[in-house]
Amino acid sequence: MAEEIRVIARNKKARHDFFIEETFEAGIKLSGTEIKSVRASRVNLKDSFAIVENGEMFLHNMHISPYSHGNRENHEPERKRKLLLHKREIRNLIGKTKLKGYTLVPLSIYLKRNLAKIELALAKGKNVRDKRADLAKKTAQREIEKAFKERQQY
Repeated sequence: MAEEIRVIARNKKARHDFFIEETFEAGIKLSGTEIKSVRASRVNLKDSFAIVENGEMFLHNMHISPYSHGNRENHEPERKRKLLLHKREIRNLIGKTKLKGYTLVPLSIYLKRNLAKIELALAKGKNVRDKRADLAKKTAQREIEKAFKERQQY
């Protein structure tokens, strides 16, 4: 029986700016109007990141737009949100993020069995040279595929 997964938003900039080492799945603690906005795909992960504070994991700068039919109890769009992970996973991530240059970046948010989940990545930042090399590699691959496709037509 396949699990139904509905991707709400992806952080396209993360794969461009970081080398992805490992990925993790984490639950996210949301209020009532936040989950309604998430289900309406009103989420932006662009500049968000995760930090361990006092043995708990929190996600910062994730923008969830206020719910359109919300009242005065509507949520704050960019508040920090608690991520739900096991203690041993958090301790493991603390050890890995203490290494030079590693950070926790969300790659996507999705609904799995009607629960909001975040795909977190342990990532190391790229410099300008690495980004240019990736772009050159993509361009070369595109040219090869184009030439191969033209050759097959004849």
